[in-house]
Amino acid sequence: MGSTPQPSLDRMVPFAGHPVVVGVVPEQDPLVVRTAAALARALGVELYAAHADTARYVVAEHPDGSVDHAALDPDGADDGWRRTEAGLRASLADALRDEPLTWHLRYLAGRPDRALTHLARAVDASTLVVGTRAPGGGHRVRELLEGSVAAHLAHHQHRPVLTVPLAVVDWKELPAPWAR
Repeated sequence: MGSTPQPSLDRMVPFAGHPVVVGVVPEQDPLVVRTAAALARALGVELYAAHADTARYVVAEHPDGSVDHAALDPDGADDGWRRTEAGLRASLADALRDEPLTWHLRYLAGRPDRALTHLARAVDASTLVVGTRAPGGGHRVRELLEGSVAAHLAHHQHRPVLTVPLAVVDWKELPAPWAR
């Protein structure tokens, strides 16, 4: 078994001329997409927005970064993803209406970190942009069990990851670890 290729200068993808990939989810704060768009605009490149549906699995991957996918539950309705995709497309169009750039939406399947990595490789992206999770207890439990998409991306592929904060906590509000 070979060793895993590591980040290095010879694997670095130049920023100029290489698109930006942004992870999107339904009802996401537009700050994430607008940040990715600002970066893509500054670099003069296209933006690829991608949603990874964890209730679906990849059947086939295509060279343009798109995938054929199917529902994990073979007994469930298989068209709900189309409504999700249409909603994401409408949200993106609204968030990016004043942005002078070309953007694409890819509806992917499976683990978000792996799906975003697949797309980044396929389009030869220079950078990945993701948002932090929305505040709330349910999200903290999920992140504890599954881990952060940003952390998985930062540790399992070689492109830089820009994480857009969606909520911050005042340092004064956090008790010191030894005071708990």
